[in-house]
Parts: sequence; C-alpha cells; structure tokens
Amino acid sequence: MNRPTVVSAQEWQIARDALLVKEKQHTRALDALAAERRRLPMVRLEKDYRFTAPDGSTVTLPELFDGRHQLVIYHFMQEPGQDWLCGGCASFTDNIAHQEHLNARDTRLVLMARAPQEEIGVVRKRMGWTVPWYSSYGSDFNDDMGLSFFGLSVLLRDDSSGTDEVFRTYFTDGRGVDRLRLDFNLMDLTPYGRQEQWEDSPEGWPRHPTMSQIRVRDEY
Repeated sequence: MNRPTVVSAQEWQIARDALLVKEKQHTRALDALAAERRRLPMVRLEKDYRFTAPDGSTVTLPELFDGRHQLVIYHFMQEPGQDWLCGGCASFTDNIAHQEHLNARDTRLVLMARAPQEEIGVVRKRMGWTVPWYSSYGSDFNDDMGLSFFGLSVLLRDDSSGTDEVFRTYFTDGRGVDRLRLDFNLMDLTPYGRQEQWEDSPEGWPRHPTMSQIRVRDEY
C-alpha cells in the first residue's frame, strides 16, 4: 500500500491547519452559491397536474406541499413496468432522515416517480421506506420538468394573494444530487474516499468503476 507520509502529531497538525484554510474558503464559496441560488428567477407552474398519493388518493400540485411553502422533490428512476430497482436512487433514499427538521422550517421532501402507485408500493414495502412517495403516472409533469433520469427539483408555493401559485425555483442532477448524500460526504472525509476511478487518490488505493459498488441495500 502506497500510504501518504507518516509524520509526527505536530507535523500532522500543521498540514491539517493548512488544509483547513482551503476548506474554509470552500465553505464560503458554497455560502455564496447558496445566496445566488436564493435569487434565481422562478418559473410559474400553471398546469393542473394530478398525482397519486401513497394511500391511492389523487392530489394536486399545491397539495403536495401539505400546507407548507417549500417542496423538495427527488425524481426517482422508477418507470412503469420497470423490473429493476435503481441502486443509486435506492441508496439516496436510504440516506433520507426524519423530516421534522425540514418541516419545522416550512419545507417538505417527497419522492416522485413515473411508475403507477401499485408498482411503487412494492418497492416501498420491500425497502421499508416511509418518505412520502407520489406517482406522476399519466401526467405530463416529468416531461414538463425536462426529466430524462433522476434529479431534484425545488418548488415554492405562494398563497399570499389568496390563491395558490407554484413556482419551480431550482433543479439539479448528477453530482449536484450526490453532494447531498450523507454516505458520500462521509466517504469523502476518509483516506480511501469513494474508491472510484475518477478520484485523485494515492497510487494503490482501492479504485472501482464509477457507481459500480452501489447496490440496493438488501443485495450486498
């Protein structure tokens, strides 16, 4: 194993402090991006979209907010008739914690998939997930959002005029979504990292094709 240099505790602290300067710069850059993100222009969603809730009832777009003003939607890769479970989406969902902290800040998180609710229910039961998962089956919602695979949308509901107006304020996919995962963020702190080929790691460190180590958790 081609390990990094082994040094004294004092030398390690000096190197750690030097890295901390760069980490603080990165944190401030992320804060600046978040400030810019809060000022992005918005798109009004005017169609009368209908979705199927986990209990089989039909809900409108404003009703997805469950009385709150901010909604985060994770677009899960589950198509009608799909006979496989996306490991990336499944492991992302495994990272979702209780929503009380989000809810206390007027925000709700839901899953959304094109598959009908009866197919979603099979996956939900298998994985034991409790996060609200809605079906957009029969709706133009995913197409109108420009979705080709997984992604994450942020919506705002404005009821200040007495009627609900809903706006799409943000969207990200790919690495923009995996940055939100606790497991990936923890692995980024470790010596081996995510152990994927694209990473810049010391020679001899474990390396695997990107995402090849991800499994549905009951398939490890």
